[in-house]
Amino acid sequence: MFKGALFDLDGVIADTAVFHFAAWKNLVKKHFNADLPDELEEKTKGISREDSLHVILNYLNIQVSDEEFRALASEKNEAYVEALNVLNPNYILPGITSFISDLKSNHVKIALASASKNGPLILKKLGLSDAFDAIADPAKVAAGKPAPDIFLAAAKSLNLDPKDCIGVEDAVAGVSAINASGATSIAVGGVELSQATKRFNNTSELNFKEVLSAWQSNMALER
Repeated sequence: MFKGALFDLDGVIADTAVFHFAAWKNLVKKHFNADLPDELEEKTKGISREDSLHVILNYLNIQVSDEEFRALASEKNEAYVEALNVLNPNYILPGITSFISDLKSNHVKIALASASKNGPLILKKLGLSDAFDAIADPAKVAAGKPAPDIFLAAAKSLNLDPKDCIGVEDAVAGVSAINASGATSIAVGGVELSQATKRFNNTSELNFKEVLSAWQSNMALER
């Protein structure tokens, strides 16, 4: 029986990714009079604010000073946080509340393993703060996803070995991070996430029985 569940946030617990990319698009339009294609959003999913900005600037082939970089990242975050004012429990993705309830019923500890520094604020607005036993601080890990650091930190925050945990993600970088950490990867999304131990098409399909079976199968392979 696994003992911990390590959750990504954007696109897994709530669809806050749309707020992120809208803020990036507005920022780029304002400062560079340029447009970002929708397909670039996938490359910014699951990674830190700074890494996302690097992706965007590389796409635009624009170089900025370190001071300008910090200012752009800060301005984007301010716009994003302002957009979060509308966030409430209705934004929780389908199936997540019942899945968390099933985890709790089976005495599984839950931690947030998100690249978002706004994780605590978002959980509070969603009314989910009390459901989480710990929140890994992305500001305190050496490397962002696809490095395993945030999932290692999340498992440690629960006093658990990663192999005793599942990780839930919706981004390629996130699934890679879970796999590298030693936890069992559970993905929600398309076939691009096929490197996960178990993939569900969307959050509404998440269920404790199949997740447990995936973890057990993964442990059997490691023996």
